[in-house]
Amino acid sequence: MLRSEPRLRRIHLLEVSTSMEANSSTLDFLLHDVARLLRKRFEQNARGSGLTRSQWQVLTYLAQNEGINQSGLAELLDVEPITLCRIVDKLQAFGLIERCPHRSDRRVWILRLTPAARPKLTQVRKLGDMTRSEALAGVSAADRARLLETLQVLKANLTDACDAPVAGQKRASHG
Repeated sequence: MLRSEPRLRRIHLLEVSTSMEANSSTLDFLLHDVARLLRKRFEQNARGSGLTRSQWQVLTYLAQNEGINQSGLAELLDVEPITLCRIVDKLQAFGLIERCPHRSDRRVWILRLTPAARPKLTQVRKLGDMTRSEALAGVSAADRARLLETLQVLKANLTDACDAPVAGQKRASHG
């Protein structure tokens, strides 16, 4: 009976795909729900780690963009600068992040991870791996690869679309 489970899941995915054609908003809701549930499950797995999901996210993005300024990191995370400032304050108090003055602009702070952050990054990778394993249980390696390829195409399409003017809308004139 366990062998038939993956097949049932694949059929279910086909049913979702077919219903997407009939109801175009299904994709939007499904992506939103999956992202929300991934965040929720990550938070459950990370309980007791001493950091919130937002703090984990800041550490992870900073590790990928070491030396970025606070406003640049806020933009990457799609959060308000004041929100990021509060998170960075906490991470700095924990000794995981340091703010360094910018070479030429004293209003700008450059963010760097401290050596104490490295074990935390290892921990977050393990938590992320655990969460992804739970989410992808029963999904074949081929389907996983196809899913990633499809999501990368969606992201590229939407990135291009967001950079292009919207048809039928005039550009705002300020002056």
